[in-house]
Formats: sequence, C-alpha cells, structure tokens
Amino acid sequence: MQNAVHDELKLENQLCFPLYACSREVIKKYRPYLDEIGLTYTQYVAMMVFWEHQSISVKELGQKLYLDSGTLTPVLKSLEAKGYITRRRSTEDERVLIATLTEQGAALQEQAVKIPPQVGGCIRLEPEEAALLYKLLYKLLHAVEE
Repeated sequence: MQNAVHDELKLENQLCFPLYACSREVIKKYRPYLDEIGLTYTQYVAMMVFWEHQSISVKELGQKLYLDSGTLTPVLKSLEAKGYITRRRSTEDERVLIATLTEQGAALQEQAVKIPPQVGGCIRLEPEEAALLYKLLYKLLHAVEE
C-alpha cells in the first residue's frame, strides 16, 4: 500500500530519471554518425577536447569530461591505438601524463564536423528551448559538483 511518504520513491517524481533517460536517448542518436568515423560517444567527447586544446594532462581531461581515471584510461588507450593521440610523461613532473593530438587525430575533425548538425536535426527543440536546457543542465552540473 502506497502513501504520501512513498511518493518520493515514484519514478515520475525523480529528476535523475529523465536526465538519465534523455542522456541515453540522445547518445543513441549519435551512434550511427560516430560509427561512420569509428568512435564511441566517450571517445568523441574526448576528441572534442583534443581538437580544442591539442595537448592536455590526463587529469585535466578527466575533469573536463567528468570522468575518473578508470573510465578515461581505456578510452585514451583506444584513441592512442587508433593513432589519434599520444601519451607521454611530463618532462617537468613525471607524475603528470600528457595526452597530445596527432595529425591523424586532427584530420578526423573534418569528418566529425558534420555530426553536431546531424544530431541537432534529430532533437526537436526550438533554439530558445535548447539554449535554456543547456543553461539549466550546466547550472545543475555545477551545483552537484559543489
């Protein structure tokens, strides 16, 4: 028997569930386009950081992607095996691992540039709604990391 105390446990009352479900559904929209260039979604977002920064410490990359080293390490190994990045120890502090975009990884950006508009066309939000959602999601993301 349900009562008002248990209302908080209803799936429909959870903020986390629509976030989780939307994330899965949106990532599914990326899959056919990412398959064309041979990347998983996590590899793709990592490559976005490399295309922006060219070289970055693995720790900083993990912070930008909200990924721990246990998740990030296999992603980086895979990208390195594909020839898209290299990893090396910092000459200033050998505890720091630096990942750097290769020419082959930089060239992949030209194939990937068409993906955002393709996926955007699958998501039926008005530009103002998308901008508001973006703003609210980042507000939430920063609120939960405090």
